[in-house]
Amino acid sequence: MRNLVILFALPLALSGCVVGTIAGTAADVVTLPVKAAAAGVDAVTTSQSEADEIRGRQLRKAEEKAGREARKRCKPFADRRLACPSATPQ
Repeated sequence: MRNLVILFALPLALSGCVVGTIAGTAADVVTLPVKAAAAGVDAVTTSQSEADEIRGRQLRKAEEKAGREARKRCKPFADRRLACPSATPQ
């Protein structure tokens, strides 16, 4: 008799786990397209901070290039200890 009660009680006790698992899986299936769409939009668009980082990187590279070109123009004057005509006064 005791085994019979346990036999009938076991499926009822396990049904909560099964229902929870099914509900969790259903929620994952429902939210998956939303997450995929959000990831796609994020990959395509550029945030303001990302745009600022890109612009800052471009400005630094342009300044480095201008500095290299200025040093290259002034190199012949360095041997004669003359002021470089294209150098900006500081």
